[in-house]
Amino acid sequence: MEKIKEKIKGGLIVSCQALENEPMHSSFIMGRFAKAAEEGGAVGIRANTEEDIAEIKRVVSLPVIGIVKREYEGFEVYITPTMKEVDEVVRAGAEICALDATRRTRPGGVTLAELVREIRKKYPALLLMADTSGFEEMKDAEALGFDFLGTTMRGYTEDTRGVSIPDFDLIRRAAKELHTPIIAEGGILEPSQLSHALAAGAYAAVIGGAITRPQNITKRFVAAIQK
Repeated sequence: MEKIKEKIKGGLIVSCQALENEPMHSSFIMGRFAKAAEEGGAVGIRANTEEDIAEIKRVVSLPVIGIVKREYEGFEVYITPTMKEVDEVVRAGAEICALDATRRTRPGGVTLAELVREIRKKYPALLLMADTSGFEEMKDAEALGFDFLGTTMRGYTEDTRGVSIPDFDLIRRAAKELHTPIIAEGGILEPSQLSHALAAGAYAAVIGGAITRPQNITKRFVAAIQK
């Protein structure tokens, strides 16, 4: 576990994800993205679905933060919401499992604390990353024993919608007041923002759309032309 933590310290984790309605949706393509990220110097990969994680683990030697995005009717939580998704992440070979750690209700009425206890009992060697939207949720997650605290959900929950991301003030406060490594994720589009996040105290950072979503990258350049 400590070896994995050391491998990603101070580095860039590349998120290689594509949903079913997106042009790059393919486990093979995600594996190629991950390989390119490894050759570019990434220290880790974040990936979604059992199939994509397994393909990525087949072609790269980097640690993987695994998630499974699945919607349950009547619930807002969709990032690794239940034990079923955790099982899929582990089966695919990910060393780290990230899950929604907001205060929103989970499917089946299972609390975050209950889910974490079940995961720790079943998979004691698995590292856990909390995808949070704010400082209080980070405190909650630290109390539950998460190995990493991510800013992933900042700006994506009802309470934080409209907040500017990346939120460097949040990263700075969490790094100063908490003891668990902070992973900056969300809204990092430029190298200067990555440097700023690490300088603010982030242990590592995740970048996805700015690297592995060509449609979004293209839109940014087209928008610049139209201005």
